[in-house]
Amino acid sequence: MAEETTEQQGTWLTQDAFDRLTEELRRRKENDRKEIATRVEAARQEGDLRENAGYHAAREEASLNEARIIQLTELLEHAQIGEAASDGSVSAGTIVTAKVAGKEQRFALGGQEITADVPEGVKVFSPDAPLGKALKGHKAGEAVTYTAPNGREIKAEIVDTPEEIKKAVKAV
Repeated sequence: MAEETTEQQGTWLTQDAFDRLTEELRRRKENDRKEIATRVEAARQEGDLRENAGYHAAREEASLNEARIIQLTELLEHAQIGEAASDGSVSAGTIVTAKVAGKEQRFALGGQEITADVPEGVKVFSPDAPLGKALKGHKAGEAVTYTAPNGREIKAEIVDTPEEIKKAVKAV
């Protein structure tokens, strides 16, 4: 049986990220929609809609809000919520220090939506990115080679034992 990728399963999120995005969706649906609709109606009452910048700005804001609601709904319906592997191996939800092409980097594996959950300066990579796939399941001291999107073979070595995002954030 083929291993499902995170893309097939949905975006990997921490519980904190899932809760934060769920709250944002609730706020956008219950509060923001009403406030924006009120601004649209008030601007509509000002007269000629062709030259009413306030009206057009409010309509634009309404469109952006609705697009974000659709995006969040889709994301949360298909999200994979989980915790990092507890065996010291690289998995979604871990922060990894690795030498990639000879340069030491610190990054987290997960969806871009977890960016707020990681310490400042730590980049976020998808577990389905070439580097994420290559490192997944490996431990400190192990080295892997992966093919970058440009076709180059790149060596990556895990320097430190992967750290769970939740624990790393508490340590900051």
